[in-house]
Amino acid sequence: MEYAIVATLGPKSGSRAVWEKMVQAGATGFRLNTSHLSLPQIQEWLGKLEPFLDALDKRPYLVLDLQGSKWRLGDFTAFGLEPGCRVELVLAGSASGKDVLPVPHEDFFEAASLSDGELVLDDARVVLAVETSGTGSITARVVRGGEIVPRKGITYASCGYRKERLQEKDREIIEQTAGHDYIRYAVSYVRDGAEMSGYRSVIGPQAYLIAKLERGQALEEATRIGLFADELWLCRGDLGAELGTRAMAEAVYRFSKTVSGMPMPVLLAGQVFEHMKLSPVPTRSEVCCMHDALIQGFQGVVLSDETAVGGYPEESCRAAAMFR
Repeated sequence: MEYAIVATLGPKSGSRAVWEKMVQAGATGFRLNTSHLSLPQIQEWLGKLEPFLDALDKRPYLVLDLQGSKWRLGDFTAFGLEPGCRVELVLAGSASGKDVLPVPHEDFFEAASLSDGELVLDDARVVLAVETSGTGSITARVVRGGEIVPRKGITYASCGYRKERLQEKDREIIEQTAGHDYIRYAVSYVRDGAEMSGYRSVIGPQAYLIAKLERGQALEEATRIGLFADELWLCRGDLGAELGTRAMAEAVYRFSKTVSGMPMPVLLAGQVFEHMKLSPVPTRSEVCCMHDALIQGFQGVVLSDETAVGGYPEESCRAAAMFR
């Protein structure tokens, strides 16, 4: 069985030696999450990756994951949030001081009154409850705590409002990388076919374009979204943050029954082998889940933290390739 294995690159997979091992272990493509990188850092990665990829007989592709309309925290010094404490969220690109989180998105604050008041961060690892909200400022109580670091995703558990658009940084990335045939673009938080059509117009007809399905409405609109995308990714991390874990599981089950009939490749993403961040082997549950996904018609998987920040990037790629 042939299928794609897209491995995210990061601090634990930043050298040529590791890339060689990942390719030998089964990786068919790499991914850079551009939301965590500055423009100079992206160019630095490309400067190292391009000659490596060109030297291979069967060249892996590189996916540049664009932020799209996804909300992310700004820059600050990482700190821990304890249950019961209070934190202020402010409209800013950066902030200093403990218990202050910058969010550089105006529509995030506009959406507060339209939500049920539950905020989830970092794929719902951290949960906040909104207590007060105003123009450019929200005060929230920590319900489930943990360490919080810059540029992690943040959203309301039940609110579909946001302004769908590419970030200015996304546009600069596209301008600087257009024309490289080994580069593909993935767009985060696509809502529907109309939004995806707009991205296709901006990015161009020749680019290989991936739509990330991370919202409940996107699953319902998947066929229309696919009219303007070359590939779809079902991203369970942010989908779970948006819908809650039970509703996410139910939505994924329904969507998975349609995958085999999709005219374009559909890949599974989000904690595929999460256990392998800390272990050289996956759990049996993870192996069974991947096996079932391939039988259902998914044409590959996207590895995230497993290969970017986990201790076993080569082993994670090898585990993902076990059904070939």
